Amino acid sequence: MSLEKQIQEHLTFIYGAEIAPPIFERIKIRLADFSRQRPELSAPIDPNQRVTEADAVLITYGNQVIEPDKPALRSLAETLDTYLKDVISSVHILPFFPYSSDDGFSIIDYTAVNPDWGDWEDIALIGQNFRLMFDAVINHISAQSAWFQGFLQGDPQYAGYFITVGPRTDLSGVTRPRTSPLLTPVKTVSGKQRVWTTFSADQVDLNYQNPQVLLEIIDVLLFYVSQGAEFIRLDAIAFIWKEIGTSCIHLPQTHRIIQLFRTILDIVAPNVMLITETNVPHAENVSYFGNGRNEAQMVYQFPLAPLILHTFHTGDAAVLQKWAAGLNDLTETTTFFNFIASHDGIGVRPAEGILTPAEIQALANKILTHRGMVSYKSNPDGSQSAYELNITLFDALSNPNSNEPENLQIDRFIASQAIMLAMVGVPGIYVHSLFGSSNNLIGVQETGRTRTINRQKWRRTEVEAVLSNPNARANKIFQKYVTLLEARSAHRAFHPNGKQQVIAGNPALFSLLRISPDEQERVLCIHNISARRRRFKADLTQLSMSGNMRDVLSGKDIAIDGRQTLRLALGPYEVKWLAG
Repeated sequence: MSLEKQIQEHLTFIYGAEIAPPIFERIKIRLADFSRQRPELSAPIDPNQRVTEADAVLITYGNQVIEPDKPALRSLAETLDTYLKDVISSVHILPFFPYSSDDGFSIIDYTAVNPDWGDWEDIALIGQNFRLMFDAVINHISAQSAWFQGFLQGDPQYAGYFITVGPRTDLSGVTRPRTSPLLTPVKTVSGKQRVWTTFSADQVDLNYQNPQVLLEIIDVLLFYVSQGAEFIRLDAIAFIWKEIGTSCIHLPQTHRIIQLFRTILDIVAPNVMLITETNVPHAENVSYFGNGRNEAQMVYQFPLAPLILHTFHTGDAAVLQKWAAGLNDLTETTTFFNFIASHDGIGVRPAEGILTPAEIQALANKILTHRGMVSYKSNPDGSQSAYELNITLFDALSNPNSNEPENLQIDRFIASQAIMLAMVGVPGIYVHSLFGSSNNLIGVQETGRTRTINRQKWRRTEVEAVLSNPNARANKIFQKYVTLLEARSAHRAFHPNGKQQVIAGNPALFSLLRISPDEQERVLCIHNISARRRRFKADLTQLSMSGNMRDVLSGKDIAIDGRQTLRLALGPYEVKWLAG
């Protein structure tokens, strides 16, 4: 079936046979105009090479690095070029648009750069040495946006852009990711209305049942591609279609809209990848791969973060081993976006069905003892349950109140990152993980928002001072992280479409074999997740490996006995990646 025919089928499914044809004609015009303006983007590519073992994505705010009399985005670009060029391939710049709340996720204007941070030339400057990921925050828009202000003022163009609900409508079945009210009363020129606000009163949900909204968003996505985006992160995408009487999450129309976006981009920019951000249980999350060829090319691997915490808190990798061994094989065009820290907290819903309720509660309790916080969501029965752990990853793994040796805490942290980097997929590395940042408790007091704990910004002079001090904890972590990234990018076995074989057994070790797509290279990755010395033993013939081995992290050779048996002793939280 042709791609144009696929667009028609998607539109018919979403809007019906009568409405779909004129929408299709308007999309055709948009795509033809885009291809005339940017013909080079439509060149065919090898889908297996969209991402490789050399790809790792840094997640950072546009104003993460600041200095006097210089746009923050330019300071960020210069800092990245100085320290991470040829180490990190890609940069996810968190929403850098004008915004009114939520540190950027309540966007006022989808097509403008926040003037306090810079302009599109500064974004292009970052794009000179790094691939770019943009956020498409398209479930909702700021209450201060021109679209919503036009709605309030009765502008007919925006009359159907938002969802209004009567006071007696039963919405008890709607899935809630927050404890805030689902509906927000507003004053319009025609009287009081109640608008749908999934995340906050300042973030007003868009009405995709209005085809004009869909067309507006298609224009936004094409604009992002024209500005250099090679990855588009679909924020909170699971909620975009609302149907009264349903849960309003993961609805069939939502999947079809993403498939429509995929088809459009496959026509005009096949190099661009869609990444779905759905903080939900694993089976629901991976549904956004579609059939493996028609929806998102990457999905966030949400269970990994809570499972990593559980593993290191308990010193037992059994649950992580079982989960990782049960991951389904992916197609040649899909892979996971692996992350264990981000600008948000650590979601615990994705661990449902993998960890028991008691184990999830134990995670929450542990975070509280580590000076962290727990955010909650409202349940249909009126109760509340843990939704997100708010804490930096370093402090989540090591209690800041303890007297543990710093080197032990660093090794524990690096072991957690090594597991993420070793697993099949593309790693997403939050900027604070590069330095092992501690909780920003002062920031939380200033903003009153729990997520601020993990969103501290830096002066450029602070970054430079830390990275010039070999005794600084942040510098020690950074150097070890660079070693991991360089080793990963040098070995084809870590290709996102390579194979992964979990080596079960000793619960104090998380070990897996990575195999290149052509099966010509194998790397055995062994991670001690405990504070004690542990032993590893394996018959290399069963792993289709032979001969002496080299630890690609340390460069040291490992002798193998004549029976091809590998015997190793690993110190507390030690990591070895062994290539034949």
